Amino acid sequence: MTALARMRLAGFVRTARALPPLIAGLVALTVLYGGGAAQAAEAYGVSAVVLFPVLTWQTKLLLDTEPDIQRRLAVVAAGRRAELAGGILAAGLAGLALVPVALLLPWLVGGVTGPQRDGDLPLGLGLTVGLWAHLLVLPAAVGLGALASRAATNSPLYGLAAMVGGVVGVYVLGLKDSVLPWIAPPVLATARASTAGPTGWSVAQLTGHALLWSAAALAGYAWLRRRRT
Repeated sequence: MTALARMRLAGFVRTARALPPLIAGLVALTVLYGGGAAQAAEAYGVSAVVLFPVLTWQTKLLLDTEPDIQRRLAVVAAGRRAELAGGILAAGLAGLALVPVALLLPWLVGGVTGPQRDGDLPLGLGLTVGLWAHLLVLPAAVGLGALASRAATNSPLYGLAAMVGGVVGVYVLGLKDSVLPWIAPPVLATARASTAGPTGWSVAQLTGHALLWSAAALAGYAWLRRRRT
């Protein structure tokens, strides 16, 4: 599994497919933070929302890098489960590599400030909340990107439609007055909680929601792969 993950990461980097999502993420975050400084928890909560479609796109690109024939050979050589897990692991590691960039960039462009008024979260706690927000959206983005990959949809057009429709659906269903908030991962809810200052209950609730949604998305990806491989 780890060898397959390394192979996919190497192919993703060497074919330069890793550059477009990285550049898109840097541009989006620079524009976001260019408007002025904000408290760490608030700034990072919003940046996690902005980074979600980038992480989704990156996952799709990584899983689409491997040719279909090579993927089938990997299934024969290593087994279906190892091949499937290797791709998800590679996508998770690639997404995890963007998290430090998202946490560091705001400081370089003056987008984050320390506590200014009584009641503001301490800087250390704000950074912790920001890290939590980014790590929370990562598995959901990997799950959605996997569902939109060529191996799951069997068509570049269907994959693109699934990715765009999925991201838009996550934002629409995540609105504060949504009647079906549990259908989508809590991307917007995490940003709202980060801005307000999350409680222990909200952290546990949002984390459980995100993990359950991600597990369901990856289970759907595995089921689609079994039908199409």
